Formats: sequence, structure tokens, C-alpha cells
Amino acid sequence: MLKLYNNQSRRLEPFTPLRDTATIYVCGITPYDTTHLGHAFTYLSFDVLIRYWEYLGYPVRYVQNVTDIDDDIIRKSREVGDDWLQLGNRWTRHFIEDMCALNVRPPDVFPRATDVISDMFGPIQTLIDKGHAYVVDGHVYYHVASNPDFGQISGLPEDEWLPTANERGNFPGD
Repeated sequence: MLKLYNNQSRRLEPFTPLRDTATIYVCGITPYDTTHLGHAFTYLSFDVLIRYWEYLGYPVRYVQNVTDIDDDIIRKSREVGDDWLQLGNRWTRHFIEDMCALNVRPPDVFPRATDVISDMFGPIQTLIDKGHAYVVDGHVYYHVASNPDFGQISGLPEDEWLPTANERGNFPGD
């Protein structure tokens, strides 16, 4: 029996998929530099989990994104004098090659942030309309106080997660 740690309950719990297919989303890379051992460890670890689920007979749908537009990519593209899109595409190709060399199973779906930006506008506007987000100087921030359960899954007290929650200097609780 496979048991996984549940951050919310703080216990190891038997794994059973919620539907006929086990689904997993793994946060992907921000492609602005070389693949490193941290990437290898992360994606090999999830590869082992996915292969084990398949061994147990669960069909698996594996999604991993690529954050191909980001402050780090823009900064790096300026440093090296390269177009940010070309830079992201190049490092994404290298990442895929590196994972193939490690025999890591590719995701079933590999969305790039730039391909789904327009899909984000509706949900973001809904958050703003419902008072769960707000705009400052063209940036949208999540309004933490609008969600009394915010941070619950992390299990950390507010004084530990709050200092790292916002690096841009808007309302400290957001």
C-alpha cells in the first residue's frame, strides 16, 4: 500500500486517486539557465512516483508547466543580450534533452505560461471582482485577509510564512 504525506492532516495516508485516473501537477522550470542537480532530483523523484502508480495499475495524467515568461528570464535575457522568448525556448529544449538523457518520463501535458496567459484573465478578474485580489501599479496581488484559511496547508505560523510571501512591498499581509 502506497502512503503519502498529507500536509493538511500532518499524517501519512493511504493513496487512492479521487477519480479513475491519478492526476499529478508538477511545477516546471523557469528556463533561463542550465538544468542542475536540483531539477534532476525533483523530476526523477516524481518520475519514480508516477511509474509506481502505473505499476499499481493506476492510469496517470501528468502535467508539468514551463514558466517561460518571468522576471528571471527577462533579467537574464538582458544580461546576455538575447531575446527572452529565444532564451526560454533554448533552455526548455536543453531541459527536455537532459530529462530524456535521465530517462525521465515526459509529461502528458507540458503547457507554457505564454500559451495560456489569455486563459488567466478571466479567473484573475473573478478574484478581483470578489475582493480576493487587487491591483497596484499594474500588478495583481492576492488579498490574503480575504481567505481566513490562507497558509493552513503549509502548517507554518503566519510569522514564518508572511516575511517570504511578498517580495514586492505591497500590503505586508498579501
